[in-house]
Amino acid sequence: MRVAIVTESFLPTVNGVTTSVCRVLEHLRDRGHEAMVIAPEGTAKGPTEFAGFPIHRMPSVAYRQFPVGIPGPHLSGLIAGFAPDVLHAASPFILGAQAVTAAQRFDIPSVAVFQTDMAKYAGRNGLGRPAARLAWSVLKRIHQNATLTLVPSEASRHDLEVRGIERLAHWGRGVDSALYHPNRRADPGTRLLRAHLAADDEVIVGYVGRLAPEKEVHRLASLRRIPGMRLVLVGDGPARPALARKLAHLEPTFLGSLRGEELATAYAALDVFVHTGTTETFGQTIQEAHAAGLPVVAPNVGGPVDLVRHGEDGFLVDPRHDHAYRRAVLSLVSNAEQRARFGEAGRRAILGRTWEHLGDELIGHYQSVVGTAATRRSQEPANLSSSRQTGPS
Repeated sequence: MRVAIVTESFLPTVNGVTTSVCRVLEHLRDRGHEAMVIAPEGTAKGPTEFAGFPIHRMPSVAYRQFPVGIPGPHLSGLIAGFAPDVLHAASPFILGAQAVTAAQRFDIPSVAVFQTDMAKYAGRNGLGRPAARLAWSVLKRIHQNATLTLVPSEASRHDLEVRGIERLAHWGRGVDSALYHPNRRADPGTRLLRAHLAADDEVIVGYVGRLAPEKEVHRLASLRRIPGMRLVLVGDGPARPALARKLAHLEPTFLGSLRGEELATAYAALDVFVHTGTTETFGQTIQEAHAAGLPVVAPNVGGPVDLVRHGEDGFLVDPRHDHAYRRAVLSLVSNAEQRARFGEAGRRAILGRTWEHLGDELIGHYQSVVGTAATRRSQEPANLSSSRQTGPS
């Protein structure tokens, strides 16, 4: 199968969309499929290939340190020239809108992955309701034109259904349960990091993710006066200076953006994981924290609702009240037995969510839309079939 992936984000930018696309490409390679990627140029030079597949770059502009791709005729030409069996639009918005339209014009079935709620992000970034309405208008058009939309959570499915978007299916995210593992806590590197972060053996509460307004990390300011707690933030972004001021009373440690083994070591050094964003369609860092054996505190809204079992592997809190975060974190900081019990339950919950399993599930969705398109073509009148535009030869 030939798969064209058009993504709004890719290396060197690191986030959930990038990680998901990288894992998909690796799985397609391992299963013997062909692929290509169309992605925005970044401020730093990114790779020209990944997993043996070519990366084609589109011009971009920077918004809050994030490259936003600019569509153009070159994108449609790349899709037509590759002649894919299926188009995969990863978190489609700007580039994805043109890609899905081009696929429809060339009669290529498309799978759109709803991963970033741009409408809610617009509101969280201070752009107001008009911008949020415009974003939803764009998203609705994209997903109505796609052959199939994959949603990562029941909350996402509901958000799309109430706006009249049909042809939805569930596709979650995998997690590397070998990389993120409770046993890593005993590694010398982890012990050294813990000693640096908590010299007096305090309980380490951590956040992992982009430091941006839509992530609402400022909610951690409510964790004041919790005895024996140290706060650690892993990640970077435009909100870091403001957070350093907002959280100054907690004397947080900023570890910056980490990847791979360094990120896994950072998870292993934590005792409690706190997720703050209320616009998440999924919550990949929650899965990573559970894989590392950590109890999780997260808002009772959006993607986290599918991932955290309240009172079993973490706490879901009312995001309208910041003190709810404090109560949940205080409970875990003061109760080592509860932390251990929740951590073990979270680890068990993610064991079946491998990228291999999720990759095969995604290929199944590809095959479904390709098969549906083939059946439709076979049933069309001959004059309509012969007149269909399939792109330049």
